[in-house]
Amino acid sequence: MTSPLFIAVEGPNGVGKSTSAALLAKRLAERGASVHLTTEPSDSPLGRLARSSESGLAGRALALAIAADRAAHLDAEILPALGTGQHVISDRYVQSSLVLQRLDGLGPAEIWRYNAFARPPDLSFYLQHDPQTIQTRLNERRIQSRLERVGTPERELELYDAAFRFLGQRGWHQFRVDCRDLDPDGVVTIMINQLDLLAT
Repeated sequence: MTSPLFIAVEGPNGVGKSTSAALLAKRLAERGASVHLTTEPSDSPLGRLARSSESGLAGRALALAIAADRAAHLDAEILPALGTGQHVISDRYVQSSLVLQRLDGLGPAEIWRYNAFARPPDLSFYLQHDPQTIQTRLNERRIQSRLERVGTPERELELYDAAFRFLGQRGWHQFRVDCRDLDPDGVVTIMINQLDLLAT
């Protein structure tokens, strides 16, 4: 990989997004790449506000807050990092909005209207796992967000599948990773192989 890539890591709560994103950043850095790891909602004041407001905001209000953070995140963090030659890995991006805001009562057309401005990633990884494993992981969490409590692994996987198709119809480059029977290293090896293919 030579040109800087914008990479999104997506999937339901408990599938291992954060672990995979961090390990992918580490593995790419070990290969000599400059990597910027980020997350959504972002760590900016606006992102922290959106994150902390999930229990108090719902529906359209929360969707707009997250979209506003995404716009600021792109302008202040993602695009500048790409401009300096860094690969950018985002733990969650637009696909997550097309799932979580649907759990919150909005339709895909409305959610897309708020997020159509977003720069597509060069590649978005959609991590999948069996619902039972995901539920076991969620049960081990001491604190769950409102949307984690509203959804189920089965429903989230169903909505992520729908979001995958929705974005694919709009030309987004995406790749599914079946995480069953894979440890984190195995998941990330698949991701790196796909990134290498993208760069050729």
